[in-house]
Amino acid sequence: MSHSGASQSGACGRGASWYRGDCHVHSVYSDGELAPERLVADARAVGLDFIATTEHNTASAHSVWGPLASADLLILMGEEVTTRTGHWLALGIEPGELIEWDYGVGDNLIGRGLRQVRESGGLCVAAHPHAPYASGSFMYSYEGLDAVEVWNGLWVSDLPWNADNEAALAEWGQALAEGVRTGRWRPAIGNSDTHLEGQIGIPHTVVLAEELTTGSILDGLRAGRSWIAEASTVDLSLTAVAAGRVAGIGEHLSTQGESVMVRADVRGVPRATVSFHTDRGEVHHAALSGSGTGTLEWQTTSADSAFVRIEVRRPHGDMAALTNPIVLT
Repeated sequence: MSHSGASQSGACGRGASWYRGDCHVHSVYSDGELAPERLVADARAVGLDFIATTEHNTASAHSVWGPLASADLLILMGEEVTTRTGHWLALGIEPGELIEWDYGVGDNLIGRGLRQVRESGGLCVAAHPHAPYASGSFMYSYEGLDAVEVWNGLWVSDLPWNADNEAALAEWGQALAEGVRTGRWRPAIGNSDTHLEGQIGIPHTVVLAEELTTGSILDGLRAGRSWIAEASTVDLSLTAVAAGRVAGIGEHLSTQGESVMVRADVRGVPRATVSFHTDRGEVHHAALSGSGTGTLEWQTTSADSAFVRIEVRRPHGDMAALTNPIVLT
């Protein structure tokens, strides 16, 4: 099916570029407190290029959201599929498309919904897998899902990080080594899960896409060409260089047995600690200056590291940014 409907009307973007987006947003059409028009204005104000409408178990608001898209803001149609034993995001579905939701893990029905979304070109994301409320914890296997929401902003008061996010990140990180080995690793994404004023974009996902269209954004997320930021004031890049080749986040680097120089450039996080992670866990860390801007380098080989990713944390350990891996072969 085409994704050329109202969900991306007028969006043009900057061609191939990094785009910032929040793929978990609720309005008054489910259990949010703000109208879609207000959320769209707030998304622009905090520097987002795209958002996804993910009302709980309904597509009734798609016709309201679609016309709000414009040349500078893409709106993806979606749904938060709120089952009895876990929630998942159906992103990039057709306007008006509804995904079945009234089941639990024992009913063995989730696969049907996942197939429906993927067959139409959409993306399936496990939402807040360790959320601290009934039905919030994700009790299903990740089989058939395209990505995991390791950073969810809803239940955070002062800073966009908490123990539930820490648990989700640790679980995802532990599975990453096996996923890279088999070539079936699932990317991490981060979203605000906006319900209230002031939440949108805290955090959000920054994705490398060929253009600002639903298909291109979903392709970038599916491939893991993305990283997560607590706000648009945070920026980073991560590259790996070996044998005259360069790779970035979500890409594969053929090292031909030569050493790999990994470089991280970080901006907007004063006195942060940047840590490098591989299939051996955390392998290196260094602090940024008070300006919050710095370049860090670390050297490895594909024999020692199957992949490399980074985390950027504030002085007291709260996350400011994290990346998907660069895979080394």
